[in-house]
Amino acid sequence: MSDRHRTAKRVLALVLGSVALWGLGAPPAAAPARNPAVGAGARAASRSADAFDGRALYVDECASCHGPDARGVSGRGPSLRGVGSAAIDFYLSTGRMPLERPGIEPTRTEPLNDERGRANLIAYLTGLDARGTPIPIVHPQRGDLPRGRRLFADACSGCHQIAAKGGVDPEITAPPLEDATPTQIAEAIRVGPYLMPRFGPRVLDEHDVDSIARYVTTFGRHPLNRGGWGIGNIGPIPEGLVAWLLAGGLLVLVARVIGERST
Repeated sequence: MSDRHRTAKRVLALVLGSVALWGLGAPPAAAPARNPAVGAGARAASRSADAFDGRALYVDECASCHGPDARGVSGRGPSLRGVGSAAIDFYLSTGRMPLERPGIEPTRTEPLNDERGRANLIAYLTGLDARGTPIPIVHPQRGDLPRGRRLFADACSGCHQIAAKGGVDPEITAPPLEDATPTQIAEAIRVGPYLMPRFGPRVLDEHDVDSIARYVTTFGRHPLNRGGWGIGNIGPIPEGLVAWLLAGGLLVLVARVIGERST
C-alpha cells in the first residue's frame, strides 16, 4: 500500500472518530412532546397524594362531627364544604378544632396536627369544594402602626381590649391575642370565627389588615405603661376601678388614723 493510501486512511479514520466523539458529546435529541392530559394527570396525582392523606386524617379526627362527606351532622358540627382554606387553617392552627365535645366555645389550645397535616386536611377539604376565603398573605412590616391602633380600637377593642389582652362578653370570652400569628390575625378578620364579626376587603383592605397585625404584634404585646404600673394591661376601665378601690381604701385608713388621734 502506498504512502498516499495510508495517509488517506488515517485522515478518514480521524474524521470518523471525530464524528463519533461529537455524537457522544452532543445533547440528546429532544423527547417527543407528551400528551398535555398526561402531564396534567401526573400533577393532579401528586396533589391528590396530600389530599389522600388529608382524607385519612379527616376520617379519624373530623368525620364524627362533620360527617363522612363533610356536609355536617345535625347538632354536632356544620358543613365544611366551601368554608375556604383560611377558616380551616385558623381553626386547626390555633387548636380550636377538633373540639373536645360539640356545643362548647372553641378556645385556643395546642394544635393537634403539624403544618404538613394541616396542609393535607386543607387539600382534601378544598378539593371537595374550592369556594371560600383563601389563606391571606399578611405583611405587618408594611402596616401603619397609628392606623392599626385606631382600627383596632374601633373594631376590636370592645371585645379584646385595647392591649389585645382579651375580655369577657355576656355571650363569649374574647381571647387574648398574645399568641396569635399575623396570619391567624388576618384569617380571623376575614372569616369571623365563632361569634366574631367578619370584615371583608371593602371594610378592611389589605393595608388595614397589615396595620392591625402590626399593632397587635408590637404595641399590643409591649404596651407603654406611662403610669408605671400596668395592672396587667387589663384596660382603662378596670384599671380605673382598681385605682378607685385602692384610693378609697387609703382614704378610709387615713380617716381612721386621724379619728384615733383625735380621741
